[in-house]
Amino acid sequence: MASTETSPERSPSTETAAAPAQMGRRVRHELKFRMLQVIRANRVTPSMMRVTLTGDDLPGFISAAYDDHMKVFFPPAGEVKPAMPTMGPEGAIFPQGVPRPAARDYTPRRYDPVANELDIDFVLHGDGPASSWAANARPGQFLGVGGPRGSYVLTEEFDWYLMVGDETALPAIGRRLRELPARSHAIVIAEVATPDDELRFESPARVETTWLHRGHTEPGLIGPLLAAVAQLKVPAGSGYVWVACESETARAIRRLLVDERGVPKERIKAAGYWRRGAVAIHDTHAD
Repeated sequence: MASTETSPERSPSTETAAAPAQMGRRVRHELKFRMLQVIRANRVTPSMMRVTLTGDDLPGFISAAYDDHMKVFFPPAGEVKPAMPTMGPEGAIFPQGVPRPAARDYTPRRYDPVANELDIDFVLHGDGPASSWAANARPGQFLGVGGPRGSYVLTEEFDWYLMVGDETALPAIGRRLRELPARSHAIVIAEVATPDDELRFESPARVETTWLHRGHTEPGLIGPLLAAVAQLKVPAGSGYVWVACESETARAIRRLLVDERGVPKERIKAAGYWRRGAVAIHDTHAD
């Protein structure tokens, strides 16, 4: 789960392109905007709300990868629905004369085409537009969704998978674990505030999970996650690493794995889902 303020971009019809080292492929989807309605809102931990959406616009929703991002549009104060963009020749166009809604990026946690339901997990971390809306979400409320406009789909199987992140990464981690085959070996290192904020992951794979509790310490400090990864004994065989957390922490973890553990760069996907002192960003760390 991440937050950005970038505007939706024009997206072509579905097409594929080879990714480096042929480990996966990037899939582009037709960009669609949907007006959806809340049917359930459940507090899964003290710091996370799971909101289930439905609506006539939802059928045909596509999310091909566990760490996809979709743009979520929130109603302005006093409004029932957010103003949704339409696609023009040069990209997304918002209606004139109405407030442009706040938008953030989130991971599709679960999509059930039979039940026509979409789950989004929201971290409750303060008074931002997304957190404030989610903390008060009730059945009947409206939310706008755009995308996902693309997916990076792994096509190669690995001997082990390492997933590292804080609360913002938990929706993608949970979805990935649920989708792994039973023969897989997954290692998870996750930072949350307290033991009550831990999630119970469901997976057919063999999963080893290390939870880090920061207590009242400020979130986003590099130390805890980096130290835990530094102490990890990298398993034998081929592996794939996925990291998502505060941006500088993600960068430091990637550098440690490449420089000190010899993990090939192309087998690490590291992203900053947020950055200390900034609002609504998403960084990708490559080189």
